[in-house]
Order: sequence, then structure tokens, then C-alpha cells
Amino acid sequence: MAKSLPKITLAPSRDIPLDRLRLSQANVRRVKAGVSLDTLAADIARRGLLQSLNVRPLLDGEGQETGQFEIPAGGRRFRALELLVKQKRLAKDAPIPCVVGGAANDILAEEDSLAENSFRQALHPLDEFRAMQAMVDKEAGIEEIAAHFHTTPAAVRQRLKLAGVSPKLHALYAEEAMTLDQLMAFTIADDHARQEEVWEQLEHSFNKSATWIRQKLTENSVRAGDKRVGFVGLDTYLEAGGSIARDLFEADGGGWLTDPALLDRLVDAKLKAEGARILAEGWKWVTTAIDLPWDATRGFREIDREEVALTEAEAARVAELEAEGEELGDEWADVHDVPDEVHARIEAIDAELGALVDRPLIFKAEEMATAGAFVSIDRDGSVRVERGFVKPEHQPREGLGDDGASEAGDDGRSSADRSDDGAAKSQDDASGTEEPGALLPLPDRLVSDLTAWRTLALQDRVAQDPALAFAAVLHVLVLGCFYSFSRECCVQIAANRVSFSNAPSGLRDCAPAQALDARAAAWKARLPQSDKELWSFLLTLDGEEQSQLLAHCASLCVNAQAEVVPKYDNGRISAHGVERRIAHSHVLALAAGLDVHGAGWRPTAEGYFSNVTKPQILADVAEARGGEAARMIGHLKKADIAREAERLVAETTWLPAPMRTPGLDRIDPDGGETAVPIDADGGDPGDAELPVAAE
Repeated sequence: MAKSLPKITLAPSRDIPLDRLRLSQANVRRVKAGVSLDTLAADIARRGLLQSLNVRPLLDGEGQETGQFEIPAGGRRFRALELLVKQKRLAKDAPIPCVVGGAANDILAEEDSLAENSFRQALHPLDEFRAMQAMVDKEAGIEEIAAHFHTTPAAVRQRLKLAGVSPKLHALYAEEAMTLDQLMAFTIADDHARQEEVWEQLEHSFNKSATWIRQKLTENSVRAGDKRVGFVGLDTYLEAGGSIARDLFEADGGGWLTDPALLDRLVDAKLKAEGARILAEGWKWVTTAIDLPWDATRGFREIDREEVALTEAEAARVAELEAEGEELGDEWADVHDVPDEVHARIEAIDAELGALVDRPLIFKAEEMATAGAFVSIDRDGSVRVERGFVKPEHQPREGLGDDGASEAGDDGRSSADRSDDGAAKSQDDASGTEEPGALLPLPDRLVSDLTAWRTLALQDRVAQDPALAFAAVLHVLVLGCFYSFSRECCVQIAANRVSFSNAPSGLRDCAPAQALDARAAAWKARLPQSDKELWSFLLTLDGEEQSQLLAHCASLCVNAQAEVVPKYDNGRISAHGVERRIAHSHVLALAAGLDVHGAGWRPTAEGYFSNVTKPQILADVAEARGGEAARMIGHLKKADIAREAERLVAETTWLPAPMRTPGLDRIDPDGGETAVPIDADGGDPGDAELPVAAE
């Protein structure tokens, strides 16, 4: 007959006065860690002692109990109780619940102390999330929970957000099939079905990173930093019923707007309202667009305009602000940590100065009736208005008056060539009705011969004066770049400003375009309004200023675009002409040391990878990051592979072939000068940050 196991007898518990307890030297905790004593004492004062102390009786020399007890396990709780006594919040003899072990015990006191801390298991994060959600469901406030658990309201909101993720994903996290970082990424979307759908899409993928999950969940959203959002206003979007997704665990730049259709409707309505407001100023037409195409004003003539002069009060205010700005600049120039209030004041000065210096323009009402304006959204979300442009079809043609009527008579000759009685005059008719001795105009042929000789003399003289030749060429370029319809020039050098046949959207917002626009605006503010005054103005510039203006105008005539040659020759461009143009652009780029990557271009999914084939994407990734990197994403769908390619290539200086300069651009993910070799197997990925393969 089998013997039954002896029953376990647990140590009894009893209340012992606090002043009869003292900390045992066998307590193994020596290093301070975790919650501070102040915090623990405050929690005990509010909630009471949740765990008993583990004590043993102290014996005298004869082995008898002395009525005093030592504490091998529970030392921090004991110190917190002592602190409450010092704060006069607890009586020094208050009864303390204790589990009393035997004095003659085979188990060492040190073992009790170590076991209490070693066998304790921290709460699973998922249980923490659910516990806070349960408290909120029972009408506990976020601020209150944060105060009770000595954390921040932001931390509580994070845990509540995690508690709101799909229960199916919670189960995966509990089974360690998903990491906490991945679970945090799913909090961007509140739709459980969408969360589960994305996880199913990634379940067999090599890349399950939190970044990739965020990209998938926000691919149909609009970033809050988008200029359309700045134009409409986030509050307006939310008041119209729009929603926004926020990432409580990563910097999200304001979040993502989840209703792009609503945003577009709001943008369209506000743009139309802005257009109507500008049209009411008296313009013939107004064109509105979120993004105007590159060089949208090409072919348009600008009408004259004048700036409203500063009043005496405004001029005095400008001087006052400039003086204050200089004083602050001198005072804080060498200080490393400038106070926020100083930064704020400097920004306020700049804003007020900008508003004062940016003067409104005055146009003549009769000219406004034939001209119009462009209304678009600038990069910062502000309204961009470009006024005073006459469409090509509304411009008076040569030989026509402002109303389009011919200045010539019925026989085609101008009124200047007719006598008072309407009879046509002839330069070669010696038997005309002119009075004897009257001087007739020189014959056209003779005038042509004489001016031919004069032309050669003028050419020779200009050739002897390089400075004059420089000014003459500069004059032509400035006329062509800033006074599109001027013809008053004898130097036959064409300033052909480049217009792109198929300009991509958003081209006006890229860094080089912004730099060119700023440079053009600075010169435009200095140049005279009338082309008749241009020559005199150019002669007032010093050599450095002339060179800078020439460089700007010449830059506007540079065309390195590989235009799409039509199937049937239209007489404008040919494949051979484009080929020669691109070849010379390499020569110019090499001389200029062109750095396309440094200028700000990046291979994005939207701008490049989505517009090429999947094999091309893989070839590009292999070239930039190695063959293994390409193989790791080869199984993805086209849209996903484009986004993943953007991520992999982002940290390199890789450029597609059409953007490279032979002899200048090299493919090098490590920053050196040697291109990455690609062998038959696709090459070596080097230090590429590849997606982790699923096990």
C-alpha cells in the first residue's frame, strides 16, 4: 500500500507592531532599483499594503523568542512603512501583516529573500494594456490613472491605443508570434479588419518590420504635412467630418488624414473661392490649380505694375525692426543655447518685416481687363497668386492695333505710306506728284547696302571691346528671359528659355526649381519694367553683377531633357538632335561637377520605381544594394516592391542611368569611388539592411 505524501503546513500570518520589526542582514537586496521609496510609500498610503512581510523571530542567547522579528524578505516595503512613520502618516506601532517563519528553519533566510525576488514574474504588457482599458471602461480618467501609477498621460494613452488593436493580433502577440514594435505599428489604424488584412498580407513576407506595417496602413492616406492640408487647415478638415490617424509611438509629423476625397473637395472649394476673389479685382480671367505646371507663364506677356510705396510710418517701422533684429543678432550670435523667447522674437520680427517689405502691386484698370492671374498652392500651404499675365491669344499681333484691327489700308499698305488724299506713295516713282526739289526716301536696296557695310564696322568695333560684347550678349539674354515680347535688339542671339514637353507634376516644388525662382524674383525686382530702359540699367551694374545675371539667364536656356520624339517628324525635334543635346549636356555637367543626388533628387516609389517594370526595379536594387537585396523582395507585388525598393535605396547615392554623368557619377553604397560589382548570382549585398527572413 503506497504511503501518502505528508501535507504541507504553511507559515502562519499575524499582525506584528511595526516597532517590533527590523531589517535582516540576510536580505539580499542591496542596490536600489525600480520604484522609489517615496512612490512606494505614497502607493501604500493610498492603497494599503498589498503584500505581507516575510519575517522570522529573533532568539536570545538561550534560544528563546525575544518578541522582536527580522525581515529577510520585504525590506523595501518595510523602509516605505518607516518613511510613512517619519511623515507622521502611520503610527510607529501600527500592526503590520506578516508571514512568520520558524526560527529553527532548515532554509536559509538569504534563500527566502532571493526566492521572493527570483520567482516573481513581471506582468505581461498585454495584461497591462487590458487592465488600463478596463479601468477606463469603469470611468477612471486618464489623468487619474497616470497619477496613481506614477506615469504620464501620454504613456497611458499609448497603452490604451495598444489595447484597441484587433484581438486576433493580441493573441498573436501573446503567443510571441508578433513583436511589441509590430503591435505598436498597428495602432495607426483603428479598423480591426484592415489591421488583420495587412498582417495576412505580410504573414508570408520576408519583411514584417514596423516601418513596413506603417507604410501599408497609411498608403491611402495623406500626410498632415501635405501642402493641401496647410491650405485648407486641419481644423476645417476635422470639422467637415474628416478623421486623422496618429502614431503615438513614432514622430508622425502630425499624422495622416484618412479621407483624401474629402480633403480634395475642400481644397477645390477653397481654390475656387480664392479664384473668384482674385477675379473680382478686375482681371479678365483666373486659372486655379493645386500645382501649376513648370514654366506655366511661358508665352504670356506681363503687363506693367507698380509697387505701393511705403508710408513714412511704415518706413520708420521697418527701420525700427531692422535695428532690433541686428541688436538681437549681435547679442546672441556667439551663444550656444539661445532661449526660446529670443527665437520667437526674431521670427516675429522677420514675419512683420516680410509683410511690410512685400508691397502690394498696382495695375492699370484698362490693362487688367486684358490680363489674368494664376492661383495655386505654395509649398507651405499658403495661397500663391501670380498676377498680370496676358494670354498669347489676347495679345495684339504685329501690325495690328490693341483692338486687333489692321493699321494698313485696304491695299495692304500702312497709313504712314499714304498721302493725305489716300494715294499711295512710291519710293521709286520719279514721275510722282511730289514738288520739284523735294527729297525722297532712299531706295530700299541702297539702304540695305549701306547698312551691310555699317554692320561689319559695328561687328569689328564690338570685337575690339570684350566688355561691350559681354553687355550686348547679356542684353539679348535678359530681353529673352524677362521681356518675352521685346524685339528691340540687333544682336541675333536667341535666348530660348526651356519649356519641358512632358514636365512631371510637382516640378515647381523641387529644390532646384525653388532656387531658380528665388533668383529670378530677386533680379526681376531690380530690372526696369520697360525693356527700353534695360540697356542703360545693365551698364550701371558692375562686372560681378553682370556675370551673375548672365549666368542666371544662360541657365534658363540649358536643356538636357531627352524629349519624347514623335513617331512622325514634326520638324521641331529629331532623335539625332536630342542625342546630340544629351551628349553636350554631359560635357556641361562634367564641367559644372553636377551632383543630382546632392541637389535633392531621390528615387521614390511614386517618382521612379512605380513607373518602371518589376525586372527593372530588381535590377536597380541589385545595382544599388546587391543581388541578395533584390532577391529578398522579388516575391512582392508591384506596388509593394516599389515601396520596398525606395526604402532599400534611400541611404545610397544611386541614380537611374538617364540622370548620371559619364565620368562623374558612380554607384557606391559605401561612399567610395568604386561601383558595386554584380556577378552572375547578383552580387554581394555588403552591409545592406535587409528584411528579416521568416523562419
